[in-house]
Amino acid sequence: QVQLVESGGGLVQPGGSLRLSCAASSRSPFSSYTMRWFRQAPGKQRDFVAFITSGGTANYVDSVKGRFTISRDNAKNTVYLQVNSLKPEDTALYYCYTNSGTTGYWGQGTQVTVSS
Repeated sequence: QVQLVESGGGLVQPGGSLRLSCAASSRSPFSSYTMRWFRQAPGKQRDFVAFITSGGTANYVDSVKGRFTISRDNAKNTVYLQVNSLKPEDTALYYCYTNSGTTGYWGQGTQVTVSS
C-alpha cells in the first residue's frame, strides 16, 4: 500500500517556475520505488512526464527536456519536479505515480496553470 500526496502547483506566468512535491507513505522503503510524474490537460489523456529510478536515473518526455528536473529525497520520502520556463501548454493537473508489482498508485494531483 502506497499513499501519494502532491503539492506545489499554482498559477504562474509564461516563463515562470514551480517546484512540485509528492510525499509518499509506504510499507516498503521509499528508496526502492521508481517514481513517475504524469500530467493531464483538460479534455486530453494523461501523459507521462518524467521518472526517476531508485538509483537516481531520470528520464523525460521530449517536450520537457531541459526545462523540467525530477529529483528525490529518500530521507523525506519525497519526489520533486522542478518545472522551469513554463509554457501555456504545460497547463495541466500533475500526478505522481508509482507501482508495487502490478499494482499502481496515484496521488490526487496538483494543478499547474500557466497564463498571463
